[in-house]
Amino acid sequence: MKNQAQTFDTDFYAPTDLFAAAAAADERAGFITKTYLYLFGAIAALIFIETALFTVLGLENMLILAAPMLGGSWIIVLGAFMLVSWIANKWASNSTSSAIQHAGLALYVIAMSVILMPLLCIAQLKGGSGTILSAGMATAGLFAMLTLTVFITRKDFSFMRSFLMFGGLAALGFIFTALLFGFTLGPIFMYAMIAFMCCYILYDTSNVLHHYRIGQHVAASLALFASVVTLFWYILQLFLNRDE
Repeated sequence: MKNQAQTFDTDFYAPTDLFAAAAAADERAGFITKTYLYLFGAIAALIFIETALFTVLGLENMLILAAPMLGGSWIIVLGAFMLVSWIANKWASNSTSSAIQHAGLALYVIAMSVILMPLLCIAQLKGGSGTILSAGMATAGLFAMLTLTVFITRKDFSFMRSFLMFGGLAALGFIFTALLFGFTLGPIFMYAMIAFMCCYILYDTSNVLHHYRIGQHVAASLALFASVVTLFWYILQLFLNRDE
């Protein structure tokens, strides 16, 4: 799930390097290239981890591993994931150590692979790999359109920061309330969260162009990765609800 701390972290722009927007064209292009290479690398690593787990363990054993998260322990798992996400973001934003930055991104990828596992198990049971692939393609299509929108218009979406912060807190409130009282949020909530994550992608992408510094490609890729995978999370849930 998207780490809300990324929206209002006071150390978000900690490094003292030049802002990418004010850097020379070759430096700016290098920063953007690194950011998206790290993003695609993180996505590839996530796919590899999940594929390896399903291939080695099989769906039956994966369901056994995911069973505690599918039950009453899910709220604990979600809370632990939020803590790990906050730590990963702090590490990825570290201004002094490249190794710590990379460790933060790796930690987030591993945490996301764990949090996705129950949903992927359900998807395999209900719709098979075709549903997962369709959700992945829909996510990729939306991400590409939103990215092109920002890169073509060069619009700065940082004005959405407060909306994303409070909207994220409200969404978490709905999610925890649903978990505590045992009711489902339904497709309307899924559509709302898909729209919300699209806003996050616009915001994160515009930050890559306007507000990150040259040395922050790892932190920038983590923010984009979090938004993309969370978007996939809700699109996959919507597809599963449609198939029922």
